[in-house]
Amino acid sequence: MAIKRALLSVSDKVGLVDFARVLHEEFQVELLSTGGTAKALREAELPVIDVSDYTEAPELFEGRVKTLHPKVHGGLLHRRDSEEHVLQAKENGIEPIDLVVVNLYPFEETVAKDGVTVTEAIENIDIGGPSMLRSAAKNSPAVTVVTDPVDYGRVIEEMRDHEGDTSLRLREELAVKVFKRTSEYDTAIANYLGTCDESTAACFSTTLPLERELRYGDNPHQKARLYGSFGEHFSKLQGKELSYTNILDIEAATDLILDFRRPTVAILKHTNPCGVGQHDEDLREAWQKAFETDRQAPFGGVIVCNRPLTESLARVISEIFTDVIIAPDFESEARAILQKKKNLRLMKIHESYQQEKKEPLLRSAPGGLMVMDRDHTAMGLDKLEEKVVTKRPPTVEELQAMRFAWRVVKHVKSNAIVFSSTDSTIGIGAGQMSRVDSSRIAVWKAEEAGLSLKGSVIASDAMFPFADGLEAAIKAGATACIQPGGSVRDEEVIAAADEAGLSMVFTGHRHFRH
Repeated sequence: MAIKRALLSVSDKVGLVDFARVLHEEFQVELLSTGGTAKALREAELPVIDVSDYTEAPELFEGRVKTLHPKVHGGLLHRRDSEEHVLQAKENGIEPIDLVVVNLYPFEETVAKDGVTVTEAIENIDIGGPSMLRSAAKNSPAVTVVTDPVDYGRVIEEMRDHEGDTSLRLREELAVKVFKRTSEYDTAIANYLGTCDESTAACFSTTLPLERELRYGDNPHQKARLYGSFGEHFSKLQGKELSYTNILDIEAATDLILDFRRPTVAILKHTNPCGVGQHDEDLREAWQKAFETDRQAPFGGVIVCNRPLTESLARVISEIFTDVIIAPDFESEARAILQKKKNLRLMKIHESYQQEKKEPLLRSAPGGLMVMDRDHTAMGLDKLEEKVVTKRPPTVEELQAMRFAWRVVKHVKSNAIVFSSTDSTIGIGAGQMSRVDSSRIAVWKAEEAGLSLKGSVIASDAMFPFADGLEAAIKAGATACIQPGGSVRDEEVIAAADEAGLSMVFTGHRHFRH
């Protein structure tokens, strides 16, 4: 049905008069308004009915009560497709209001001013505005609601296309915009009125529940809090309180280990894996393979496995200083051994975290947040035999090592290089400014650990922009490579591989990790 009656009450009057003039002159819409908005429309020689005259109820308490009346909210909320609603509206003298144009008292702008008092701030908390917006948005099948002047043109355009009405799609879109705006508005009020020190994380406001105070942030002088449902996915069985960096390490370690199906142990430091090993029968053997990759980095690091942690593994890892141990469960004998280290944090992974890995990833940004799909699957491993780009195809053993290395390199900070066998890492180079430096560091790490790279596979999380990174790996003894491909110098890199008799596959997928 065509829009017949509109209620306009705005603090931001940009574009209002022109919008109202089109409503009245082109579509003969009856205009209801309040206060300064009504005054602005009258000065533009537009016919306006004051809401107080419409409701036959005066504005009260210095304007605190103006639109909180059944004739307003009944006009917005009653369902036009319900005979009972329509009958009740007629019995109570309630006419439909088809369009609401409201933007809110400028609370955020007010409290941003120097020297603003709490009294001034409170007087700029809008009550009637959010109420009308929410009523209109709730009844979007029948009511059009506008809270942003940028949408005036869209509403007029649709009214011209739909004989004075708007489409349901637009009404629903504008309703969602309303609920986002009222949510932001209430959050701003809560932030201002909350009794907190704005220099700390304690002042942060979110709809997520506060789960716990963290021990500290990156450093002891930085306060930190944890919000949300972390406790639904992990249980702390013992140890000191968690810090901000502990949470990051737990996330990184668990994301890595869940990419593997075979019994696997990984050791991480500062969210980077420094060793990953597998063994089908004994987790202690898997640990030994991971530990041999880098015998220094595990001290003070994080250990994670994808099977219940065994007594034999607990005995060997209890000999070194470890910050956090993560597993889907712990054998009772293992718990008894590890309990002797009272500060050691034992974290149990719940099955629910498998689903959490599919949720979007949130990261802070200047003035807000960024939202990104999680990189939750090692991409490009299907039909790997068909993705060979060199003259020599990989052996069965090399293909197995490629799959292992690709799953690991996905979790190493870029630029990332991993040398591996079929079931263990041999050298890892993480987070360097150039890929050749990462390759050289991975070679150096292997040499430091006394490990041979002869016959190993190299994985690169992104393309080799030049052949030098691959050439460093070839010189160290690598015989196969897995990488995304996509460089303008791919042919140069492939030629270097062919010259050395190295087998290489392009997955077609990058796994950058910043």
